This record gives sequence, C-alpha cells and structure tokens, in this order.
Amino acid sequence: MGERINITRSSMPPYEEFIDAIKPLWDSHWMTNMGRYHNELEEKLKDYLKVDKISLLVNGHMSLEMIIQAFSFPEGSEIITSPFTFISTTHAIVRNGCKPVFCDVKASDGTIDEEKIEDLITEKTVAILPIHVYGNLCATEKIEKIAKDYNLKVIYDAAHAFGESLNEVGIGNFGDASILSFHATKVFNSIEGGAVCFHDDWIYEKLYNLKNFGIRSETLVAEVGANAKMNEFCAIMGLCNLRHLAEAIKSRKEAFDYYCEALDKIKGISTFRVLKPGEVNNYAYFPILVTDEASCNRNEIYDKLRSDDIFARKYFYPITADQNCFRNKYKEVDLHVARDLSKHILTLPLYEGITRAEQDRVIKALS
Repeated sequence: MGERINITRSSMPPYEEFIDAIKPLWDSHWMTNMGRYHNELEEKLKDYLKVDKISLLVNGHMSLEMIIQAFSFPEGSEIITSPFTFISTTHAIVRNGCKPVFCDVKASDGTIDEEKIEDLITEKTVAILPIHVYGNLCATEKIEKIAKDYNLKVIYDAAHAFGESLNEVGIGNFGDASILSFHATKVFNSIEGGAVCFHDDWIYEKLYNLKNFGIRSETLVAEVGANAKMNEFCAIMGLCNLRHLAEAIKSRKEAFDYYCEALDKIKGISTFRVLKPGEVNNYAYFPILVTDEASCNRNEIYDKLRSDDIFARKYFYPITADQNCFRNKYKEVDLHVARDLSKHILTLPLYEGITRAEQDRVIKALS
C-alpha cells in the first residue's frame, strides 16, 4: 500500500506570496464587510469569467440560496431541477419554501434532460434550475427557449463549471443567473467562497442586502437579510490563486489526458466528460462510467481503490431525491436514468500536481 491519494487536493499559491498578500490587513485591520480585496476580486473575476455583473458570497450554497430568495418566489412555488447533483442544490430550493420538481437526466452527460422539462411545468412552476454536472454543460439554448415560452426564470448551478465557456461566451452569462463555488475542493478556490453571475442591476443591490443584514448605512436597515459576506482573507486567497489558475488548469489537463489514454485500454470503463463543440473545459473532475462489461462493478472498484488508500467518490450516489432527509417522498418519481447513472459513476482523483506515479496506482487498481 502506498501513500494516501485523495479525490482532490486544494490548489494553493506559494506560501510566501499569500503571507505577503495578507500583510496589509495587519495595518488596516479591515478583515470583512466588502473591503479592498473583496472588491478587487469581484472586478478581476468579472474579467476572467467574461460576465457583466457578479456578487461574491461566503460560499456556493449561500450563493444559490440567496439568488433564489432574491427572486421572491411565492411559498410553495415549483422549481424544476435535476436530482443528479450535490445535495446543496436541492436544499437551496427547499430552504426557500419552494418545491423541487425532479426531472430525469441524459445518460450521455448527466445533465438535465431538456426534452422532459415541458411535461413537468404546471401553474406553480416559477423556474428551471439545471446543473452543469462535472462541467458537462447543459443544453442552454433549448432550456432558455422553454423558459421564455413559459415565462420562467433560469438559474444555473455552475459550481462545477468555473471558467468554462461555450463559443467564447462565459458560462456565467447563461440564464437569469448562474452560481459558482470557490470551495477548497474546486478548480479555483478562495478557501471558502462563491458568487452569483447575472445581468440585471437590481440583483446586485438585492444580494447586497441579503448577504449583509439589509444594512445600507449606520442608521438604515433596508430589509431583512443574513450574513453571507466573503471576508478579506478568502478574497486574497482567491486573488493569489487566480494568478496561478492557468498553470493549475494546464496541470489538470495533462493528468486528464493521461487518464484518458490509459483507461481507453480497459474494458468496461469509459470517461464521462463530454465536450461540446466550441466548449472550453476546466478539467475539474474525472468521472468514469463502469459498464457491465467491466471485470467488476462500480462498488467493487471503489472498495478495491480504498484498500490501496485511493479515495475515489461515488459522485453522486444516491441521487438527491433518494436521500434520507426526504424520507422516500420521491421514490415513485421516474428518475431511472439518474438512478442508473448513480450506480455506475465513479470520480477518480484529479488535482493540480497529481503525479504520474499516483495516477499509475489508480490505473493499476482499475485494470
């Protein structure tokens, strides 16, 4: 058994660079409340992501929860979404007093099946919340046509798709809003952090109120809000990591390509990262599909990897609709593609700086 190989490892700038970058905080003592570095990161991300407007928040989940809240949907409204995602997506809907209406996904890439959305629309439907799964991009054109026809909002969960673009359009430009996650496990991180990308000016003001208790001055609280601001330490980490992002993505791509070449020779295992024409990839994840032709099933491969201190993930299993917190509420909903995928998908270790020796250990365990 070799040293432990985790599913991911946080990208970090050189230690001295980060220490030098945070030194001014000891002079200013300004550590939060939309300080200099928070504002600088917003501007730099706006340029990098090629978006009109962006608002930084404490994490990706609160970004999603608060953009849903910003639209002020009536209690009990229905939001059509995918169950093949991290539980955060579904929780954000429920915690806003809305009902998730689960649409099945496509077997080809795990994204919401746009051909099944219209059948789920009712008089209570207010929005569609698709997920760019593993960075596999949704059928944005078709989804947004449906939304326009039925006067629905579209909010994309783009937590897996930081920096990606389609035909030179940054991913944050699609829909009425898109959320991003800058969690330590993501291709770009600010330790913890998140953002909402959008077009309308009113959304910036609304999110500002929601993430800062509604405070607009020393004496004015304009509306009821929460505390979901990004602090200056996280913003500085984001600024540092942004400078090294091209290098990090290059390292990930090299590791991604190495996996692809090696796994192409293993029967019953295929990659599950689907590039559309004109798409720029971020190489954030390396999911594989374990078919019935493989020498052993997904769970057996998972166990085999763990026995060698290699920590892959059954990502996503079970689907969110089948999680215990929903107490079988959705067990009769036809989500057979998502459920089947969840039993065959495995994400392999992939991160900046993963060595060929580490990858070879993973590949050997899969053979």
